Amino acid sequence: QAQLIESGGGLVQAGGSLRLSCAASRRTFSSDAMGWFRQAPGKEREFVAGCEWNSRATLYADSVKGRFTIYRDNAKDTVYLQMNSLKPEDTAVYYCAAKRGTVTRYSGRYDTWGQGTQVTVSS
Repeated sequence: QAQLIESGGGLVQAGGSLRLSCAASRRTFSSDAMGWFRQAPGKEREFVAGCEWNSRATLYADSVKGRFTIYRDNAKDTVYLQMNSLKPEDTAVYYCAAKRGTVTRYSGRYDTWGQGTQVTVSS
C-alpha cells in the first residue's frame, strides 16, 4: 500500500524558516500530483500548496503565496515544502497528500495521506 511520510516539522520563531519533506513509497509517485494541507486546532483542514508531477504547474493558498515553495525530486520520490517568513498563524499539523492526475485544492480528491507533522511558530 502506498505510504507518505512527512518530516521536518518543529518549533520556530516568527520570521524563521522550515522545510518539510514528504517521502512516498507509491510506485507511481513520479506521475502523481502532490499537495500540502494543514489543520490548526479547532479549524478545518485547508489547502496550502500543490504541484503537478513535473512541478511545472503549482498552486498556492493566498495566505502562503510568496512565502512558501513546493517542489519535488522524483528521483528521490520526495516532495518538499519550503516555508519562509513563518507567522504564528502558520501553526498547524501539516499533511502531504497524493492523487492521480492534475493538482487541485480540494482535499477530497486526494486518495493517499501522510500522518502529519507539527509546525509551531512562536511570536
